[in-house]
Amino acid sequence: HVQLVESGGGSVQAGGSLRLSCASSGSIYDTMCMGWVRQAPGKDREGVAAITPGRGRRYYGDSVKGRFTISRDDAQRTIHLQMNRLEPEDTAIYYCAADLRWCRSGYFDPHGRVGYWGQGTQVTV
Repeated sequence: HVQLVESGGGSVQAGGSLRLSCASSGSIYDTMCMGWVRQAPGKDREGVAAITPGRGRRYYGDSVKGRFTISRDDAQRTIHLQMNRLEPEDTAIYYCAADLRWCRSGYFDPHGRVGYWGQGTQVTV
């Protein structure tokens, strides 16, 4: 059964904003590091942002720091990614992910194991 359901994404001009959302089941939301991973054509996976359960400690990829913000909505068991000042280099498929090791290690391993994936949503700048 589906564990992560994404919404948002689309096309926007450079400098614009978009918001992605990812709803999850309670067990995932309450216990796992969740976040967003993107992949552009011909490129490796890139960690965009992650957030821990509970305290909500945040982690960001270097290329999005200061422009993107990840947040949690506990009532909806949903995480959000607010993307501002978008650049053409942000064009990619964005995947919601859960059970990321990023929150424990402090860095994103593009070849590391990820427990759960969303269906992906296209962002075009």
